[in-house]
Amino acid sequence: MRFTLCSMRCCLALLVLVACAPGWALDAAQARAIAAGDNDARIAALQDAVTRGDPGVAGFAQALLDDAVKTTATGVFIVRDDKAVDAVTGQPAKLPDEAEDVSNNNRMRGALEAALSGLRLLSPDLATRRAAIGDLARADVDAAMLPLVDKALAKESDPALKAQLGRLKAALQIAAPDRAQRLQAIQALAHSGEPAVRALLQARLAPDAESDPELRTALAQAVAQVDGRLAWGERLGVLFTGVSLGSILLLVALGLAITYGLMGVINMAHGELMMIGAYTTWGVQNLFRHFAPGWFDAYVVLAIPASFLVAAAVGAVLERGVIRFLYGRPLETLLATWGISLVLMQAVRSLFGAQNVEVENPSWMSGGVVAASNLVLPWNRLAIIAFAAIVLLGTWLLINRTRLGLFVRGVTQNRRMASCTGIDTVRVDTLAFALGAGIAGMAGCALSQVGNVGPDLGQSYIVDSFMVVVLGGVGQIAGTVLAALGLGLMNKALEGVAGAVLAKIFVLVFIVVFIQKRPQGLFALKGRSAES
Repeated sequence: MRFTLCSMRCCLALLVLVACAPGWALDAAQARAIAAGDNDARIAALQDAVTRGDPGVAGFAQALLDDAVKTTATGVFIVRDDKAVDAVTGQPAKLPDEAEDVSNNNRMRGALEAALSGLRLLSPDLATRRAAIGDLARADVDAAMLPLVDKALAKESDPALKAQLGRLKAALQIAAPDRAQRLQAIQALAHSGEPAVRALLQARLAPDAESDPELRTALAQAVAQVDGRLAWGERLGVLFTGVSLGSILLLVALGLAITYGLMGVINMAHGELMMIGAYTTWGVQNLFRHFAPGWFDAYVVLAIPASFLVAAAVGAVLERGVIRFLYGRPLETLLATWGISLVLMQAVRSLFGAQNVEVENPSWMSGGVVAASNLVLPWNRLAIIAFAAIVLLGTWLLINRTRLGLFVRGVTQNRRMASCTGIDTVRVDTLAFALGAGIAGMAGCALSQVGNVGPDLGQSYIVDSFMVVVLGGVGQIAGTVLAALGLGLMNKALEGVAGAVLAKIFVLVFIVVFIQKRPQGLFALKGRSAES
């Protein structure tokens, strides 16, 4: 078991305090019983000293863990930096020539670490007590630690730690010799929803662990109750991962909903526009790392608009230079944009190399929210879900509440009539394509926080994004939202049943059948050109 830096500091502090005390409060018989003899007797003596709360046991246990204890036929010594002190009095002593090292196997080391963790249960520091409970929960301790846990439980004032201590006490009682204690522990653990508790109860169901028929029945019922709570955590996990995947698909497909859905351009380079946004994020990150390391956690704030502007500029150049000459020719557009995607990928390989580049999450995106004992919601995924909602709201407001959005909708529904009313359709096409490309760039910025960034980044999402747009209905942002979330949830739900590969196949078959029955998608495009 590894100790944290905080734990080591606490142990060293205890050692110093004990060393400075007038007496170690360990007599010669206790010190020798802990340091010499067979492991069972040593562990029993150690647990007895810990239970009584002898102040010298912490420093002595740490010295044993540090392999700093030597014994002779008449004494026990602690040796550090070639200086020996008597383990009983704490006074400097001359180390006899016949002194032998104390040998500790893994079992003895585990008992020593558990003893130190048990003593830290009484620490005045909240973080130290929390770490001690965690260490004991993972350690192989027995019912001999119960008196110390009871003492800590009586003194504990923090409600969360008190509940954890209660579960720790039940975990110790479940192996106690007393039948009533074991039954009480089983009933207490049945109210838990933690995987570790479930494993403990399941282990007690082994024939050689519990032979009492009534207690075995109670164990089976407790396992079933814990399984029920864990199942809810797993269901919520599937729901969250489905929404998370759906938010990523939404970000990826939102730009395509404009370029393909509103403009009718089959842009096979859409994934590479995402890649450009991801590499822009990587570049902004490096600028912050070199020129403003103190503001590194804020680099995402600048990376988002930068990725939008760079990808939008590339999209505007593509529309002006190539795509504007291919409107109304879908096959040529598909081939041309596919060729552009290859050119962009090769350009990135030449500039930045073929290997993936590292994009580091800001510190505020690290870690996650513990929603259940078996469910942690990562901050970076939560941030992407929120970011997708903001981008969606912004896109909807732009399309439905601005002059540019009015022009785009007018050109989409009836290009000739829009031109007759004085709308510059060529300029609108460029702005709309740049908007879709910019949204793709922001999608790349978001993807850089949850996956690898490399030249092939866009290839993993281009097919899925087209499926989302087609399923939702060409030109329909509301349909894109429902399709993205629906496909994300369906994919993750099927993965748990059939695996990742079959889940993809089932989703594809579903989309093919759905489009056969409803070619216009979830929402049909309305307008004169659509109805004619």
